[in-house]
Amino acid sequence: MFWAMLAIAVGFLGLLVLGVLAVRVFVAADRLGRQVSEAARRVGGAAEDLERAAEGAARAGSDLRL
Repeated sequence: MFWAMLAIAVGFLGLLVLGVLAVRVFVAADRLGRQVSEAARRVGGAAEDLERAAEGAARAGSDLRL
């Protein structure tokens, strides 16, 4: 009887540990998703800045030729 109770307790503790780890993985994945979203937003802004700078450089280059 003792071994059966010990096996049940160890099984319960194992499930508890797995639950805690699952929550930690979920929180880390959520944080990573937010960071990826922020990085994508910043890259988009940098691409827009680069496009504007390229247009200005192209305009300046075409003005030099005339």
